[in-house]
Amino acid sequence: MSEWRKDPIVDRWVIISTERAKRPNDYHEIQEGKKTQECPLCEGKEKMTPPEIIAYREPGTQKDSPGWWVRVVPNKFAALQVEGEPALRQRGVYQAMPGVGAHELIIETTKHEPGLDTQTEKQVEEVIWAWRERSLDLRKDFRLKYIQIFKNTGSVAGASLEHTHSQLIATPIVPVDVSQELEGMKAYRTRHGSCAFCDMINQEVAEKERIIVNSDHFLSLSPYASRFPFEICILPKEHQYDFGQIREEMVRDLAGVLHTTLRKLTGLIHNIPYNVVMHTAPVNTPGETHYHWHLEIMPRLTIMAGFELGTGYFINPTPPEIAAQALRETQELYPLKERPVKEVYQYV
Repeated sequence: MSEWRKDPIVDRWVIISTERAKRPNDYHEIQEGKKTQECPLCEGKEKMTPPEIIAYREPGTQKDSPGWWVRVVPNKFAALQVEGEPALRQRGVYQAMPGVGAHELIIETTKHEPGLDTQTEKQVEEVIWAWRERSLDLRKDFRLKYIQIFKNTGSVAGASLEHTHSQLIATPIVPVDVSQELEGMKAYRTRHGSCAFCDMINQEVAEKERIIVNSDHFLSLSPYASRFPFEICILPKEHQYDFGQIREEMVRDLAGVLHTTLRKLTGLIHNIPYNVVMHTAPVNTPGETHYHWHLEIMPRLTIMAGFELGTGYFINPTPPEIAAQALRETQELYPLKERPVKEVYQYV
């Protein structure tokens, strides 16, 4: 029968619906129409974007010209602007403030391809370095309190450009979802004297049911209370509250785990639309060391309907144990031209 499961961090219940359970082969390949317009993110089209903020490029090449392999630019259609002060205005029961923040685009490769799964592991590593570099730089602006790194893949997941890219939005407010996790983790530490995610990692390694990839520094797993079919969480095994703390050997390891996880996901369901969201501690806000940063990968295979919108309860028709087993057993969909010299991860 179906089962209610509670998220161990936040006060959220989900329904694992075994009565209407869907196996991996019940999900069909998503049909994505190829976009025909000129791509502003391809190499040679640098003048079609705002001037680059940073770029990893060949020595001797000029800014906003070919020769790069990862490039970061302001979002041409930015949700927030760096100018101004986040001064709160009150009008009766309503509050507002200027749209201060930052919105950047991380162009993940020169190649016109739809996802990180088609890149080499080394290229994924370079993208993670760009995420870290921009995170460390933006926090120098003390107006900013949170730096959200995210990636939309597929039109269903909100990607308006086919060329693989991720985004960063820095805000003067801590997001509600992160605040709830902060409070949940603080309450857990008060009750148990330990980190909820660290305890989760220990239990998942012992049980092995929901693990997808287990490496030296990271664990990729299907969360116990998964909201979505094939939802995935990637956690550092070491307790780190801030993504900016990640070290060089961890960046390499995370690249391997993220790369392998995405290739298994796209190997299982070709063209699967998904969002990648990083949850990390707020910046310029002391005292949040109890937090544990992580990546969430959320496939968009189901639609939130009236029940979910009315109650906040999610119905997941694919139990995470089935999802994890399918992902562990999935072979990569297509070979890469380059393979890493040494794989730092192992399968469980």
